[in-house]
Amino acid sequence: MGFKEKSKGFLSEFKTFALKGNVIDMAVGVMIGGAFGKIVTSIVNDLFMPLITLLTGRINFSSLGIKLGEGEDAAVFAYGNFLQTVVDFLLMALCVFLFVKLVNKLHKKPAEAPKEEPRLCPYCRMEIARDATRCPHCTSELK
Repeated sequence: MGFKEKSKGFLSEFKTFALKGNVIDMAVGVMIGGAFGKIVTSIVNDLFMPLITLLTGRINFSSLGIKLGEGEDAAVFAYGNFLQTVVDFLLMALCVFLFVKLVNKLHKKPAEAPKEEPRLCPYCRMEIARDATRCPHCTSELK
């Protein structure tokens, strides 16, 4: 089998894989997830973080650090960036949690009416229609 035949088989196999419904669904999910991630990032950075900065006395966490040495080229132990990342994560997790909770509430199925007990023939104890006047099983006349 030559290279040309192998490549045709590979391309055919790839086409079958790529056009499966679940691959396309996954691609759409990734794109929607990316867009949703930008919304959540904006909520955290543009709405929540300014409020947190105001509540903490205008402390900018990302600028906190300890210089490990002398001079301009000294390494910095930037614990503020870590704190900022943790706060970002917690706020993003909160936003995603609230969003999922809202979506679940919107998709909640209405409570089903409780099923009525089946009507049973008082003579043969077989199930019969609610409006039956005679049992189809034992032919007894019903009240």
